[in-house]
Amino acid sequence: MNKKAFITGATSGIGEATARLFSQHNIDLILCGRRKEKLESLAEELGKSVEVKTLSFDIGMLDQVKKSIDSLPTAWKNVDILVNNAGGAYGLDLIQESSIDDWDKMVDFNVKGLLYVSKTLVNYMIAAGKGHIVNVSSIAGKQAYAKGMVYCATKAAVESISKGMRLELVPHGIKVTNIAPGAVETEFSVNRFHGNVERANSVYKGYQPLVAEDIANTIFYSISVPDHIQIADLTIFPAAQSDAVTIHKN
Repeated sequence: MNKKAFITGATSGIGEATARLFSQHNIDLILCGRRKEKLESLAEELGKSVEVKTLSFDIGMLDQVKKSIDSLPTAWKNVDILVNNAGGAYGLDLIQESSIDDWDKMVDFNVKGLLYVSKTLVNYMIAAGKGHIVNVSSIAGKQAYAKGMVYCATKAAVESISKGMRLELVPHGIKVTNIAPGAVETEFSVNRFHGNVERANSVYKGYQPLVAEDIANTIFYSISVPDHIQIADLTIFPAAQSDAVTIHKN
């Protein structure tokens, strides 16, 4: 019987790349996101090799999270792997110039959404006595930077949540992995700059950034190690990057 993976933010970037890679390794998928048409298109494609369910909901709304997960058949609630990938950065501004709406979105998606999905699924993992939760954090969770205060704070929260989860869940046979990427070229910067593609593209000029598939491979590695190994925390940079704000550009 194939393992089952629940992936949030599966409609693009790291989530989509992870779904594609998992499908190549016979892992059945529950794909989650807000863009229903994209979910259905991806499910049709990947459904040729594995079983796929889709759930379209706002991760920051607890009632939507619970209703969506409750709609799954019982067997599909018993997931082996949860990839908490959904989230993002919105705005890059000084505190006095920042948008409170941007703050709220980051807290809702990056922190509350991760907690809501985890809380709803973790009891099934505890009952099974096994499971693996992968939380996608960021180097921003380890090192704050100017104009990214709230984003950094939400990812620092993910770091702490990962540590706390590990303390609480390892006795139940559940592994918890925190993955902190550096610069990855996805829709991340387009969202951060509110659709300004030219400004977003400038972030990745002059060096070779990571791509979504690099993080997907890292996630797959973390869930593929032998049972006696737990990858607790992994930071991954492009070769040109040395910390959150230091990137060598040609």
